[in-house]
Amino acid sequence: MRTHGDVGVSVGDDHVAIVEIRRPPDNFFDAGLVSSIADAYSWAEEQAGARAIVLCSQGKNFCAGANLSASPRGGGARELYQEAVRLFEAKLPVVAAVQGAAVGGGLGLACSADFRVASQRSRFTANFARLGLHQGFGLSVTLPAIVGQQVAMDLLYTGRRVDGAEALRIGLVDRLADEPDQGADQGANQGLHRVAHELAGQIAGSAPLAVRSIRATLRAGLADSVRQAMDNELTEQGLLFQTADFAEGVRAYAERRPPQFEGR
Repeated sequence: MRTHGDVGVSVGDDHVAIVEIRRPPDNFFDAGLVSSIADAYSWAEEQAGARAIVLCSQGKNFCAGANLSASPRGGGARELYQEAVRLFEAKLPVVAAVQGAAVGGGLGLACSADFRVASQRSRFTANFARLGLHQGFGLSVTLPAIVGQQVAMDLLYTGRRVDGAEALRIGLVDRLADEPDQGADQGANQGLHRVAHELAGQIAGSAPLAVRSIRATLRAGLADSVRQAMDNELTEQGLLFQTADFAEGVRAYAERRPPQFEGR
């Protein structure tokens, strides 16, 4: 086991690296955390002989995005996005094990992976418009590529929540783990982590040079496209941070009530 900031990483005999985010219960991120994930990816590939990665989290939720109460106007967003591009530049396939919620930028983190595994209890929300904000973390590129343009527009315009079953149906999720009979959160998390590990193990069991070659072809230009999209996302977010609608969105989020937007 090795640690990079709030991220732990270990590599088993099956050449699967487990990269675990450790900011429970909600695993809010900042530039430092995203940098630590990228560092863990690099270490697993270059120093530990990993051939595939499972990205998972401690606590209740996979990732609830950026902490709006700590940085309501996007402080450090440029640095955050610079670090996020490193996730798309990583050379190993990544399987995200999404327990609980992947919200906003947390959905963007999940979509940086090659595959996503969830359970019935998992929840996915591109809630930017409900905050009066433009989407970020490269979702302008990744979400349409994963679910298609029409579904991406649906999720981004409405900010509605998608459960595990619907996520599987629309292609946002690649595997859906069975729930334990007792419905315990810990058991559910263990189940989806097992399914994610099995998928990563199947990938790691293939010829590693061939997998890298195939992946490089299929993801050619992705990091550059994400970098360009993040530049635009940052610009649009900067404009919307100044609006009354964004201030109302943040207040409504903190007060757990429906926002009352005025278009200004």
